[in-house]
Amino acid sequence: MRWPPFIVERRGPVSAGWVKVDATKAGSGAGTSAGNQHALKRDGGRRVSDANPNMESPPSKGSDHAHHCSPCCVASAQQCAPSAISKEPDSNEQNGQNQNRRRRRRGRRGNRRGNSSGPTYGALDLGTNNCRLLVARPTRSGFRVIDAFSRIVRLGEGVSKTGMLSQEAMDRCISALQVCASKLKWRDVKRSRLIATEACRITGNGAEFIDRVARETGLELEIIDPETEARLAFSGSAALIEPECDHALVFDIGGGSTELMWVKVSKGEHELVEWVSLPAGVVTVAEGFGGIEVTPESYLAMKNHALPLLEDFATRVANRVGAGVVPDHLLGTSGTVTTIAGVHLGLRRYDRSKVDGCWMNIDEVTAVTQSLVGMSYEERASSPCIGRERADLVLAGCAIFDAIKDLWPAPRIRVADRGLREGILTMLMQEDGTYGNPRGRPRGQNGGN
Repeated sequence: MRWPPFIVERRGPVSAGWVKVDATKAGSGAGTSAGNQHALKRDGGRRVSDANPNMESPPSKGSDHAHHCSPCCVASAQQCAPSAISKEPDSNEQNGQNQNRRRRRRGRRGNRRGNSSGPTYGALDLGTNNCRLLVARPTRSGFRVIDAFSRIVRLGEGVSKTGMLSQEAMDRCISALQVCASKLKWRDVKRSRLIATEACRITGNGAEFIDRVARETGLELEIIDPETEARLAFSGSAALIEPECDHALVFDIGGGSTELMWVKVSKGEHELVEWVSLPAGVVTVAEGFGGIEVTPESYLAMKNHALPLLEDFATRVANRVGAGVVPDHLLGTSGTVTTIAGVHLGLRRYDRSKVDGCWMNIDEVTAVTQSLVGMSYEERASSPCIGRERADLVLAGCAIFDAIKDLWPAPRIRVADRGLREGILTMLMQEDGTYGNPRGRPRGQNGGN
């Protein structure tokens, strides 16, 4: 199946504001995807960025996140203003200006609420470590994200030891999900899919927690199975697979599980040959081996824990495509690989426009990983692309990644800052016939999701 590309408009660093990335122009050359950056737009409200996922971004009055002018536009307007003219407008002119202002305000409110720019879709991913939301509208070339939210909630904290979601973790999630519910209502989302993954899937009180979420937030979450999770991750990132390659290995290292997908490429078409979901993620591995004080020995133990979990999948792939076949490239969709890319690029603040779609060779990945292993917890926490909330998890992810690249020594990896949510949005719009057709009418337009 061919997965069409899409446009993502997401918040970047505070100095940049919104960033538009066109996957159709991502190209296949080495280096960063800075060439994909089509526009930078300023936002007058608070910001959401992957560098600080706890920041919330309620839409400010009279503004739509997709429509803001840049500081240079404001400066230009001030310079060109005829300040020397002190003409007082007559009453007719003043009335006309007031009417225009009212029309503009009504238009902005319509755009903000999602009533005048085509159907609005929502995708929520409640994972073991993060709660993430995207709200988007179809465009001719895919879709445009108009709102987003991300917060580290650590729902799976302690699950590897108790098999149950803790009260504190559930309370953190409820708080984050209340923000998501407000955003979905504010944006007048009519069609959505709200999923929960490994933490809710494997715990004794996961279903009970989903019922609580419905009562306290009004959100009806769906606990998806591992195959659905793998296919959504593939759908959300497939546009970054090199069109000229023969084989690619896509992987998503999550908080509680890791999904791998072997993809065969022929004339731009993608065939999902094999997939697997492993019960190992950054939270579970870090809890098992320690994520704060990591030594070379404990890091090797984490890697050796992951290797046997991968062997059955490696055997199945070899049986399907032939022994010794190495993928032309890896494609990583997880926070682990985006963190490695950010550190490699020397970013002073995480910038999605530079990370999403960039290429790294395996030697560069190894150099970053070895550097992180040599750092103390405080040094990792002070890294602008890691931060304190991820400093105890990043090396667990690196160890799983090391095991993957040891078994499949591809020469390079492509980094994807996209995944389940983008896959949900793509599939919903394709089902409705609105993907690439912004004036289409979704099935849920008359109510319901």
